[in-house]
Amino acid sequence: MAGRNRGEIEAEVKDTLGLVPHFFSRIPDDLLEHEWEIFKKLELGETLIPNKYKELMGVAVHAETKCRYCTLFHTEAAKLFGATDEEIQEAAHYAKSTLGWSAYLNGMQEDYDTFAQELGQIKDYLSAKAG
Repeated sequence: MAGRNRGEIEAEVKDTLGLVPHFFSRIPDDLLEHEWEIFKKLELGETLIPNKYKELMGVAVHAETKCRYCTLFHTEAAKLFGATDEEIQEAAHYAKSTLGWSAYLNGMQEDYDTFAQELGQIKDYLSAKAG
């Protein structure tokens, strides 16, 4: 391991989360410190994207991946960071909507360059309208 031993890392995990989750206890010794630091920074730390919004993104992503562990984790984390049930529902509904458009555009083999050009025109129009 890079710096700390497993016991020190697990003590920090327990101090932060109240316990060492079973899935952390199964991470190999040589990867534990790295995985904990990433988890701590991205899942618990303040980054450019506020935690509530990161967790709502997680809800939307895992509505598609259909990982029940991840869906449960991100739903509960979103609530912990202040998301309402309505916001969680909207994130899942947004995932449904955007995935539907993806299936349609790809299934119809929409011309990408035309799509990009039209999107640029829409952006310019909406920017001018707002400003």
